[in-house]
Amino acid sequence: MLIKHYFINKIAHSSYILAGSDICAVIDPQRDIDIYIDEARALGVEITHILQTHMHADFISGHMDLAEKTGAKIYVAKLAKCTFDHVALIEGDTIDIEDIVIKVLETPGHSPDHLCFVVVDTSRGEDPVCTFVGDTLFVGDVGRPDIFPDIAEELADKLYYSLFDKILKLPDFCEVLPAHGAGSLCGRAMGAKWRSTIGYEKKYNSALQVTDKAAFIESLTDYMPPAPDHFTRCNEINRKGPTLVSQLPRMKNLKAESFKEMIDKGNAAVVDTRSYLAFSSQHIPGSWCLDINGNLPTFAGWVLPLDKDLLVVSDSFNEAEETNVWLRRVGQDRVMGFLDGGMAGWVTKGYKTNYVTQISAEDLHDMVTGSEKFVLIDVRATNEFEDSHIDKAINIPVADLRERYAELHKEDKIIMICSSGNRSSLGVSILSQHGFKNLTNVAGGMTGYSAAGYTKRCNVCQNPHGSRFFTKFK
Repeated sequence: MLIKHYFINKIAHSSYILAGSDICAVIDPQRDIDIYIDEARALGVEITHILQTHMHADFISGHMDLAEKTGAKIYVAKLAKCTFDHVALIEGDTIDIEDIVIKVLETPGHSPDHLCFVVVDTSRGEDPVCTFVGDTLFVGDVGRPDIFPDIAEELADKLYYSLFDKILKLPDFCEVLPAHGAGSLCGRAMGAKWRSTIGYEKKYNSALQVTDKAAFIESLTDYMPPAPDHFTRCNEINRKGPTLVSQLPRMKNLKAESFKEMIDKGNAAVVDTRSYLAFSSQHIPGSWCLDINGNLPTFAGWVLPLDKDLLVVSDSFNEAEETNVWLRRVGQDRVMGFLDGGMAGWVTKGYKTNYVTQISAEDLHDMVTGSEKFVLIDVRATNEFEDSHIDKAINIPVADLRERYAELHKEDKIIMICSSGNRSSLGVSILSQHGFKNLTNVAGGMTGYSAAGYTKRCNVCQNPHGSRFFTKFK
């Protein structure tokens, strides 16, 4: 038996190959599936099984593409009610891959249809060697039940039994192989390690120390991080079966004239993935600033419009191609073109641009301690803001600016800050789309402000590989 692990940064997604001598299964595949096909070829095995622990909410899965290219069968929960061709699984079913027996557990909680796959290598023994837990159990955390807010308490109740009556009954030495790690919003306090054991999580997973059911349910339905808009959408796309990547429109190389012509038609949104510092220097009016060095896919899935074609501005063709992959991973499938020659190609045609004033931490501190009037908007998540913020700053999480811009006054001088400068630049681009002009961004954000000694260092800075969420239920 061989297990190969694959990890996607930014969305912090883990997928796996489980291989015997001649055939293998892919568990929770990502949408760009060539890595599995190439690996199977290198191992000399055939992909015959595609196992989904659940219909994922934070990304578009590759089950349809992988089945189309390999002929492998897709195995999903009967409760998922998927509309594509599949093998429907229920509690107690088994799947055989040579000497490997995969036992199916129904483990609702993170989602109503969740499964865990318990693996026994019969060539060595009858005990479970590992379990693919999807988003039920993480390293240091458990799956959040509020992706479906209308039934969050019901799912939290089910999650309690899935964990304490099923998964934690497995042997302490059984490996835990989750579908996400630190950085994902499918939980709130995940560790950066991609695997653990049942025994270690029993002892050190803080969520599992809350053994009273009522307290457990409260801990997972109160004070949770925001769930991005695309979570519900991606879940439904995965249930119905995503469009094959081969059938999506091809991203075209567009000269500046053609790029502008598509913008002028009014049915396109410009996604600028250059560094936020480059964006601030010169950008196309109305662009969305989504720095590729930040969490581009999460915020692209969260805020970009679904009713418009997408046009990409990047520093290079390779970056535009990478952007296209990231956008497809979160269901943004209408990427129609990229700007050939980048902003240099645009400005040499004499087309209009906008710019954003950037200030340093020291500049901001001078303003905070001075007499100049301005409005400081902190666009970090509420929990980050509560952990540390500048006095009199107003907290509006960046995605909320799409509606809450109406609370602000266009005549005010507005300064935007986040943890680094990425999210605040996205915030600047959102306000700019709504007619705000007197906008300034803090380069380096609260990270720079705390490094300069003006406030305490934030928890994110102190633990860069850990969770982005801090809970009062620790």
